[in-house]
Amino acid sequence: MVRTRIQLTEAQAESLRALAIQQGCSLAELIRRAVDSMARSVVIADAAERRRRALAVAGRFTSGRSDVSAAHDCEFAESIGA
Repeated sequence: MVRTRIQLTEAQAESLRALAIQQGCSLAELIRRAVDSMARSVVIADAAERRRRALAVAGRFTSGRSDVSAAHDCEFAESIGA
């Protein structure tokens, strides 16, 4: 294992201590579980995967208007309140 040092707010530390007691494990074990959970839930897509995803959704939605591409500068300006 690698030893590391982190800083928590008082509220975070207290919440984690209470949860560790409730779960019957150490604070370190609780943090390791949280890191594992986060690492499993976050998918890091490489450039090829991001491109594939972008192309998969291109053209799947419609505004119902036929002039949007011709007037995109005006549409953008209106959308940001310019």
